[in-house]
Amino acid sequence: MNILVCIKQVPDTTEIKIDPVTNTLVRDGVPSIINPFDGYALEAAARIKDKDPDTKIVVLSMGPSQAEAALREALAIAADKAYLVTDRIFGGSDTLATSYILYNAITKVEELEGAKFDAIFCGKQAIDGDTAQVGPELAEYLDYPQVTYALEATAEAGALRILKEGEDGNYVVGVKTPCLITYTKPSFDPRFPTIKRKMAARKATIEKLTSAELTSIDPARAGLKGSPTKVKKTFVPPRKEAGVIIKEETGEESAQKLFTLLSESHVI
Repeated sequence: MNILVCIKQVPDTTEIKIDPVTNTLVRDGVPSIINPFDGYALEAAARIKDKDPDTKIVVLSMGPSQAEAALREALAIAADKAYLVTDRIFGGSDTLATSYILYNAITKVEELEGAKFDAIFCGKQAIDGDTAQVGPELAEYLDYPQVTYALEATAEAGALRILKEGEDGNYVVGVKTPCLITYTKPSFDPRFPTIKRKMAARKATIEKLTSAELTSIDPARAGLKGSPTKVKKTFVPPRKEAGVIIKEETGEESAQKLFTLLSESHVI
């Protein structure tokens, strides 16, 4: 089975900083990690490979050159090959533009690899945007069936058996390949890279795909100019002080205590 895992490098911080001019993330000086949900997708692919060593895992990321670090980490964990989609004209892309670029990149990677992917694995969302839109939009571009909120996947003849998280519990669904699956947090943690794989990942060649290679991309549909979504304002909510718990002997006493506190604070 050939599996492509889409990963994103995200800031390793809860304090997200936004460029006031472009309304895009400020990444300079901020440590970065593989988006955790993408890590679960990579682990799902690795577990399929554990049972079928002939499975090939390719990782694909879109971002600046520094995203190579995330791709090398993915290679150290389980991936066999990595591609980075990077170009200034792709910067600032919203989810629609991003999925459009990734769709064209996947088509190019399949051409370079000489084989179609049986499955595309993605995290359910990125922790820096939390939109959960790129995976489903990518499935639409590819015209693939999709399963979201997956926990585990098992390969079968021409299909995948997915354990999926639902509102009222987990359930199993089957989907024919080629397909796209988005993953949420399972009950287990992703594996750690081995020393041997780490050393190999440092020497691995990561092929870069720019607009020069992705000639099928219409520049008018990429980057800030090609993004129909415009961010007007982004901010971190201010921290609030801890609340007060009122627990008197009776309801009447609790009400009296609440009245006293509100009066002393000049709320009433």
